[in-house]
Amino acid sequence: MMFFQIFFALSFLFSFSNASDFCVGDLNAPQGPAGYSCKKADAVSVKDFVFSGLRAAGNTSNLLKVALTPAFSTQFPGVNGLDISLVRVDYAVGGRATMHTHPEAAEILVVIQGTLYAGFISTTNKVYTKTLEEGDVMTFPKGLMHFQINVGKSGALAFAFYSSASPGVYLMDNAWFANDMPTDILQETTFLDPDQIKKLKGLLGGTG
Repeated sequence: MMFFQIFFALSFLFSFSNASDFCVGDLNAPQGPAGYSCKKADAVSVKDFVFSGLRAAGNTSNLLKVALTPAFSTQFPGVNGLDISLVRVDYAVGGRATMHTHPEAAEILVVIQGTLYAGFISTTNKVYTKTLEEGDVMTFPKGLMHFQINVGKSGALAFAFYSSASPGVYLMDNAWFANDMPTDILQETTFLDPDQIKKLKGLLGGTG
C-alpha cells in the first residue's frame, strides 16, 4: 500500500514538473503584464517552439528606411514566459532606428551585415557610441534611449535579442509629434520652434 502511495505522489510531482517546463502563450487569451496565459498542454505542439518569420528581409520602403520583423510572444508563443525574444532589423542605405527605449528589456544587438553607428544615453546624460562592423555586438541597458544608423554604402542586417518575451518600445519622435498635443504646449516643454513642431507633426501624422 505504501508503495502505491509513494508511486502516486511521485507521479503527481513528475506531472506537475513537466507541466511547468514552459508556458506556451495562448494567443486567443488576453495578454497581461506577465504575458499570455498558458495554452493547454494537449494543444501544444513543436510548431509553438519554431518560428520561420526571420528568414526573409523586411520592406525598408518607409520614412526610416528600416524594417523590423519581431519574434516576440505575440508572433512566437514558445518564448512566452521565458524572458527572451528577438527581432530581425533590415536597414536600407541611410536607414535608422531613431531614439527609442524598451521599457521591459535590455537588448543585445548583433551585426550580421553592413556597418552601423549605434549608441545610447545614460540617465546621467553620458553618451556611449560606436561604429559596429559585421560580427560586432553591442548591448543597450534596459529603459535607456538608444539608436542605430546604417552608415555604410550598402544595406545592413542585424538581430536584436531581448531579456523579455515582450520588450515593448517607446519611440521618442512618435511620443512627441505623432499625437494631438497642442503645438503651444510642445513649444513650452521642448523649446522647439512652432513651425518645426508643426512640420514634424505633419511628417509623423500628429495634429494640434
